[in-house]
Amino acid sequence: MSIVPAPQPDGPLFAEVDMGGDASAPTVRATVVQASTIFYDTLATLDKAERLLAEAAGYGSQLVVFPEAFIGGYPRGSNFGVTIGNRTAKGKEEFRKYHASAIDVPGPEIERLAAMAGKYKVYLVMGVIERDGYTLYCTVVFFDSQGRFLGKHRKIMPTALERIIWGFGDGSTIPIFETPIGKIGAAICWENKMPLLRTAMYAKGIEIYCAPTADSRDVWQASMTHIALEGGCFVLSANQFCRRKDYPPPPEYLFSGTEDELNPDSVVCAGGSVIISPSGAILAGPNYDGEALISADLDMGEIARAKFDFDVVGHYSRPEVLSLIVRDHPAKPVTFTSASEKTEDAHKLL
Repeated sequence: MSIVPAPQPDGPLFAEVDMGGDASAPTVRATVVQASTIFYDTLATLDKAERLLAEAAGYGSQLVVFPEAFIGGYPRGSNFGVTIGNRTAKGKEEFRKYHASAIDVPGPEIERLAAMAGKYKVYLVMGVIERDGYTLYCTVVFFDSQGRFLGKHRKIMPTALERIIWGFGDGSTIPIFETPIGKIGAAICWENKMPLLRTAMYAKGIEIYCAPTADSRDVWQASMTHIALEGGCFVLSANQFCRRKDYPPPPEYLFSGTEDELNPDSVVCAGGSVIISPSGAILAGPNYDGEALISADLDMGEIARAKFDFDVVGHYSRPEVLSLIVRDHPAKPVTFTSASEKTEDAHKLL
């Protein structure tokens, strides 16, 4: 593994961490982006995403994965003024601003991301904050290299205080997309620790397992390696690298409990983005040095070689002893009978 020297201002944005593959086997060049959101500025963040995508495409990448909540922002350190039994006026205003930074899916930002994927001929996996009315979701959106929006995955279980600002996804958005470069899907941050969710994804045949995250701890690497081995798949984990100055300054934005200890250059998320093979080998990363593009060539033949040893939903399963039911229909809080009656009437006319 090598690190390209830091670029000059008129050159590429970031150094690339690169690990080549076996040229004699079918390969997919993949890049995970380790970079920070421009908080509260969705348009500027989209501009930054396009620059990064262009650079990754320049390296020959066919698949580019961005971190959790890259568009819309991960509100690290904020408590939105919440204590049990009370929500402050300042916290409510913070949520209003955060809500304004989120995007509709579909919507104009999705159209722009699709255009980017088509322009640079890459498969794009992007972490966004999705706005659905006045509820927000931590979501991953997928695009093909022709510029088509493929679909989305909503995080089914936000972690800890995330639950006060994000809704819960349901079983209808756990897609695996079959593409010419492999079967692609994603789980976000700590939902990767949910064995039943992973099993559902394995059952759908995932080959390139994307894991956008906000967890930069060393122990995260153990989870990523385990998933690669368990699923017999490539794991691509993308995290932001952020300093305090990447967020609005105080008092507009406060890191609750730690603000007094921070200076503008303090690292508040150290990255750790990584690419791991189905055999558990680290192909690129983890990187804790700064913003970077982290790339590897994925030898797709590794999947069959790994599953010869262990196929968790195939020859290593025991369905007569252990099985899983996934409720993959949309869970709607309100259903209008008139809509059902119209559908039934339409069928009768046919």
